[in-house]
This record gives sequence, C-alpha cells and structure tokens, in this order.
Amino acid sequence: MQLSVLNRYYISSILGIALLLGIIGSAPVFAEIASLEDTDIPVSTEKQQRTLKLINYLIDKSHYRSVELDDAFSERVLESYLEQLDPGKSFFLDADIEQFSRLRFQFDDFIRQGSLKPAFAIFSIFRTRVDQRVGYALERLGEPFDFGIHEDHVLDREDLPWAADVGEMDEIWRKRIKNDILSLRLTGKNEGEILETLDRRYTHIARRTRQFKSDDIFQTFTNAYVSSIEPHTSYFSPRATENFKINMRLSLEGIGAVLQTDNEYTLVRRVVPGGPADLGGGLKAEDRIVGVGQGDEDLVDVIGWRLDDVVGLIRGPKNSTVRLEVLPGESGLHGETEIISIVRDEIRLEEQAARKKVLEVDSEGKSARIGLIQLPSFYVDFDAMHGGDPEYRSTTRDVRRLLEEFRRDDIDGLVIDLRGNGGGALSEAIALTGLFIRQGPVVQVENSGGKIHVDRDPDPEIVYKGPLAVLVDGFSASASEIFAGAIQDYHRGIIIGEPTFGKGTVQNLINLNRFSNSNDDLGQLKVTIAQFFRVNGESTQYRGVTPDLVWTTAGTEFGERIYDNAIPWRHIREALYVPFGYSNGSSEMVLGMLRERHLERIEHDPEFDYFSEIARINQEQRDLKSVSLHEVTRQTDLRRLDDLRLDLENKRRNALGKQPFEDVDALEQFDLAEQRRPESEREPDMFLRESVRILSDYIYFSRLYQDADNNNLAKQLDIRLGN
Repeated sequence: MQLSVLNRYYISSILGIALLLGIIGSAPVFAEIASLEDTDIPVSTEKQQRTLKLINYLIDKSHYRSVELDDAFSERVLESYLEQLDPGKSFFLDADIEQFSRLRFQFDDFIRQGSLKPAFAIFSIFRTRVDQRVGYALERLGEPFDFGIHEDHVLDREDLPWAADVGEMDEIWRKRIKNDILSLRLTGKNEGEILETLDRRYTHIARRTRQFKSDDIFQTFTNAYVSSIEPHTSYFSPRATENFKINMRLSLEGIGAVLQTDNEYTLVRRVVPGGPADLGGGLKAEDRIVGVGQGDEDLVDVIGWRLDDVVGLIRGPKNSTVRLEVLPGESGLHGETEIISIVRDEIRLEEQAARKKVLEVDSEGKSARIGLIQLPSFYVDFDAMHGGDPEYRSTTRDVRRLLEEFRRDDIDGLVIDLRGNGGGALSEAIALTGLFIRQGPVVQVENSGGKIHVDRDPDPEIVYKGPLAVLVDGFSASASEIFAGAIQDYHRGIIIGEPTFGKGTVQNLINLNRFSNSNDDLGQLKVTIAQFFRVNGESTQYRGVTPDLVWTTAGTEFGERIYDNAIPWRHIREALYVPFGYSNGSSEMVLGMLRERHLERIEHDPEFDYFSEIARINQEQRDLKSVSLHEVTRQTDLRRLDDLRLDLENKRRNALGKQPFEDVDALEQFDLAEQRRPESEREPDMFLRESVRILSDYIYFSRLYQDADNNNLAKQLDIRLGN
C-alpha cells in the first residue's frame, strides 16, 4: 500500500476522532466534521435505534440478573466493545483509547436513548487502524527478516498496555509478520507460497473489516452491551438469526462442531456427538481452524476471518468433502498444523442415541459384569412426539429399553457416561432421573422474579435399582449437570470424573419482530431468564457438580469459571426429598475407601502417569505468552516436544507390553487411525476402565456395610426379644 494512501487513512483516523468528540459537543461541530467523513463508512439506522431501545426494555423486564444502567456498567460496555473489535490489542493506539475513555461514563445514556453514533464512530476509527496495519504488513512483507536474531514474539497481549504510538505498533507487527513467516517455514512452505499466503491473509483482514455492514456493527456493539450483563445473553441480527436457526435444527450439511472466535482464530469449542467430525475422528475441542479447503482444492487461509464467513466455507453440499487445516489444541499457537478431511452430512438423531455395552472386571477374586450406557446428549424427537407417533425417540425411552436388555445380561452394576454431553432437553433430564429414583423433585428453577418452580418425577416406578456410577467431565453441562446432581443428592449413585462445566442458567429466545408494528426484521434476543438449583438447594451454575471421586488430572479453570461476569453460585432452601440408600455417614465411609483404593491403583499406573504428563505439557503450551523468533531455537523447541511425547507414549506402551513406535510420524499415523475407528470398535479408555473398577469396589464395600447394618439390626432384635 502506497505511503500516500497511508497518509489518507491517518487523516481519516484524525477526522474519526474529531467526529467522536463532535458527537458529545455542539451540533454545528458535529455537522462540520460529518461533512468531511468518508462516505463509505456505514451509518446507524432508525430501525437499529428502535431495536436497541427495545432490547434495553426487554433486558430490564426479563433478565434474571438485575442490572443498573449506571456509570460502572457503562465503562464495562465500552471495554467489552473494544475487546470485541480488537481483542489482541493489534490495531488501536493508546491515544485512541484515551479519546474513547472520555465517553466511558456515557454509554448507559446512549443505550437508553438508542444512540449509536458513538459506537459507529469508534468502529470507523477501528477500520482506519486496520487499514494502516494491513498497509504496513503488506509493505514489510516484501522486506527480508533475519531469523538468526534472538528475539521473542508476544502471543497474548491481553494484560499488556495498548501500543503507545505508531512506532511501537510497527514493532509489534514486525514481530507478528516474522512469526507468521517462521510458522509457515516450519511447515515446509517455500518463500513464494509463504508470501502468497500472508498477502491473502493480511489483505483479507482489511477486506473483511471494509465489508462490515451497518447491521454487523450494530450486532457487535449490542452484544458488547448485553454480554456485559453475563456471558449467555446475546443478540442475533437477521442474518445471524438464520444461522442460529440452522444450528438449532441440527440439519445443516456441515461438520457438527460448535465454533467460536478466539482472538483471530476460529476455535472448536465442542464437537457435536453424532456429527461428521465426531464420527470421522481427528477434530477435537480446543483445536483452532486456520484453513478450509473444498475437496481437493487449495486450502484458504482463514486466520482473522469473521466466524460466519468461516462457517460459510465449512458448509456445503451433503456428502461433499471439506478439508480443515487445524492447530491442535495441545500444541498451542506455535505448533505444527494438521489436515483433517470430513465428509459433510446432517447430524442424525440415531448417531446421538444412547449406546450400551457390557464390560467385565475382576473384583476381590470374582468377575463382575458392569453395564455401560454412553449418552452423548439429552435428545427427543419433538416433531414425532407432537405428531402423535407412539414410537418417537427420546433419551429416556432409549435408556429404558437398554436397561431392560441389561436385565437379561444380568449385570452387577451400571455406569452412565456423560462425558462431553453438553445437555439438551430439560424434560429428558427429569424423566431420565425418574428411572433411578422413586417419585420426587429433580430440579428447582428460579425465575427473574424470584419465584421457584420445582420440576418433579411423578412416577414411583424405579426401572433400575442396582449400583450406579455417573461419569462426567468438564464438558458435561446443563441437563447433564441436573441429572448428575440429582443422582448425587439422592445418594442414588456415585459421581466420578472432573468438575462439570457449570452451566446452570436458562435462556429464552425472543423474536423481536413480535414487538414491532413495521415489516422490518429486527432479529432475535437470547436472554437469561432463570437459574437451576439442585434439590439440596445448591446451584449447578458456576461451580457445576463436583464428583464424589475427582480425577487427580482434573483441572478447574474451564467452563463457566473462565468468565469474569458469570452469574455466581448460590444456595437456596432445599426441596423436600427422601434420599435413596445408605445414610450420609456410611456413604462417606464407603467413598473414603473408594478414593483410597483408586489412588493405590493409579499410583504406578502407566496410563495415568502418561496422561498426567501429557496434560501438564499441554497446559504449559497453552500458557505460553511468547515464542522465540530464532529459527534454530524454534525448531529445537518443536523437536523437543515431539521427542518428549514420543518418549512418554513408548514408556506407556512398554509398560503395557505393546510394541513401541519408531518415530513421531508412526505415532501420529496411529493416533489418526484410532480416532477414525468406529466407536463400537474402540477399546474403553483408561478413565472408563477405572470408573468400572471404582464401581466394582463400590459394590463390594456397599455390601459389606449392608451386611454390617443387617447384623446390627439382628443383634438389636435379639436383645429386644430377650434372646
């Protein structure tokens, strides 16, 4: 980009700042500045102003969390807006932030008035800064870099100050460009391919920002406002509403993954059970998508793209192939990328359905048969149910059928695997709990007015009365937490695994068009209206469900706990319910013995040792704040990581009597083949196997206590009868 063009952009930026000040100054000043503004900068509309006022009204009347629009909240809105525009502090200068800060206590007034001019003015300055940075990047891209110099590139600037001036920002971007080049060099790309890739990447950043329409700016600012209340309230523009509807129907020809923007990357938040990505293997939660290709066509670099544009590339005709270039979550931002091919398809209900198998384990010299039910989601075919189909599918119906089959299998205990189950239909969580308890309350729901409704299982029938364990992890959320919490509160079974996600709030989707007399499409508002509480009075929100037996490898900083403004954990009055089984005292004694046995088993278990080390290494990579720009050092670091992972894997395999891998390539090929194997052909993972052993111990110790209680009862009867 020519220097004269950069100068024009710089002048435009100054005018944008003056425009911002003119908004809060006199009308003549604003009119004078507005006349000098670039004509292609989007402007807010009267429809958007009405929509903002309507959203503010609905938030005030409907939201579970009472929020006062005051100066403190106004400041949070501005901070949120700047973070949404420039999360990596890669564009705005400190002088810009100083100018914006003059408005920090006025956004509450702007929202009440439906005034969007300040938000649009800030965006115009942002667009100018993006143009300046891209101009610098394209110019600097053609100049040489010295990869023999020892210097570092900062990956995460969240806690660092904004760049003081253009000179400091140029230095930040020089290192960023150098890192981008080095990362591509380490993947084997030649100089021509690298320059072509980065030219397209940087040019797209400017093009993407220039393609922002008025509705896009409005949605960005409105979400900065509503997400400042709490993380699960959001606004969908008319275009985003259609995408949301497609996702809710689960009928898109896509890959079956929940994606979100993470700085300039597209992050895989969750792989949907039963979807193409899940069935094909390879793609995992926390992976970052950096490229998308159609069939055998060249990959398109998508770093810096808007999320909906990335999703648009991933979607396509059914049975067609999409190729994803991903940075594996465990490798951090500077690792080697992988190419994953996925055949697009619909997410079919039968692929999300409950599945069963029987596992055998030795316990106290005897063989125990443990039934396993893997439950990817809480589902129900609402269309078939409402259509009167007597054979409609649902979680509870399918699990009831599996439990009846287990009767014929003569199992000694049951494990329900809820790992990765992000929830689903609340009614199914309640009904499923009813298969394991007598009638009674399952969950309490408190609305925004403080009124508490208790959802109950009305059926006194218990379909399965035997020993029960529920396996959970950090991705078990919402309906999964309601079920696990109820099983724990009723002392109906033991909960094993990691603390769950902590998603204990209820959202409602409001069609804003219902409140409009015009034919304008206003979009939709997803608003938090209630909070879940367990029957013991504890909320599942924020803290989630803490298992009775927690893996030593479990982390805590994930799920709802990563949000600064998440609705906090609370406790209300417990519901009236009768626990199932043993007294709390004997339950604690049994759990203590289970923990002791578990720790004894894993102390020298090669698989647990392996996983603990891998988890530690992955966390270190995710926590890295900077990377070296010295090529030999970078190569050495990557080689060291590969060698360390290979060494850990081979130690594990040797301990298990398996053939070690010759090199990293052989290990990676094996991992990919394992991920692509059908679920039914895979060996149970170590956490599942250990859960089965724990349940087997639970059966043994529980029977000991039961016999002891029966003996005590017999002695008491003998005394009373005078024997």
